[in-house]
Amino acid sequence: MPKGKLFLIPNVLAENTQNAVITPQVREVIANTKVYLVENMRSARRYISSLKLGVNLEQVHMEILDKGTSPEFINRLMQPLINGADIGIISEAGCPGIADPGALAVEHAHKKGIQVVPLSGPSSMFMALMGSGFSGQSFAFHGYLPIDKKEKSAAIKKLESESLRERRAQIFMETPFRNNQLLEDLLKNLSPQTKLCIAKNITGSDEMILTKSAQEWKKIPLDLHKIPTVFVLQSF
Repeated sequence: MPKGKLFLIPNVLAENTQNAVITPQVREVIANTKVYLVENMRSARRYISSLKLGVNLEQVHMEILDKGTSPEFINRLMQPLINGADIGIISEAGCPGIADPGALAVEHAHKKGIQVVPLSGPSSMFMALMGSGFSGQSFAFHGYLPIDKKEKSAAIKKLESESLRERRAQIFMETPFRNNQLLEDLLKNLSPQTKLCIAKNITGSDEMILTKSAQEWKKIPLDLHKIPTVFVLQSF
């Protein structure tokens, strides 16, 4: 029996944007897929329903794949692929496999000779970089910075020095309810001339992607509390 395919299905970044950012290809795959690995079943079902594809969710099987999923358990989750069924991975936001536990399933699929099909869709990291005006030739995504204030300050200074030395754009993020604290620490530790791009609620109605020096940001009141935000810095 032929093996199924593992589809990496992008999700929206902002509410009520599915009609603008979800492609016909993604819609077709969702309409024909009955097995999913998701971070949260409730939000995944809500996402599928929002596309209005006529999918009967009672006939859809979902399993949880999150940061707590063990590599050993992945083998059981992927069994439908061996039996010939396609599986779709849906992230909570954006593209699976980028700052996302979907990478665990992708790694397993490659080991088992299963075809992996990434589908195009919104990615906050890449959209922030595209809108920043920084180098697209050399960049790095660092995920989340340390929570500890001392360690965070050291990490910020390291990112800045690496950016200057390697001429590299540095991309990172924070849990939305800690965005204001991160911004405060950035402005405290960055050199005044270092450029910082703040990209909040990408694709949303109140989207903002704006690049200014650290010194200029200090003069701008900004509340990022609980707003999905990506930060990009580059030192010149």
